[in-house]
Amino acid sequence: MLKDNLKFGLILGILGPFVGMLVFYFWKFSLNTSIWGFIQVLAIEKRLLTSMVTFSLVANAALFTLFVNTNKDKTAKGIFIVTCIWALAAIILKWWY
Repeated sequence: MLKDNLKFGLILGILGPFVGMLVFYFWKFSLNTSIWGFIQVLAIEKRLLTSMVTFSLVANAALFTLFVNTNKDKTAKGIFIVTCIWALAAIILKWWY
């Protein structure tokens, strides 16, 4: 059973992008590169970093949609708050590099 709780949404919002990053790694790199090699490539290729962060935010969009459609608005609000923070961090990262 899915909870309708702001704290639960914040936790999901934090974990969702990490799951998205892992999916991105397995989709694009797992056959050729170790996880540490993947992190090194991210440090070198800034475009790839932007793509990965964007892909990870899609994971949060999916979570947000799930909780909005099941009328768990407090949880969806928590996911949305963290997604906005992640998106702001992604924009700053894009401008910084």
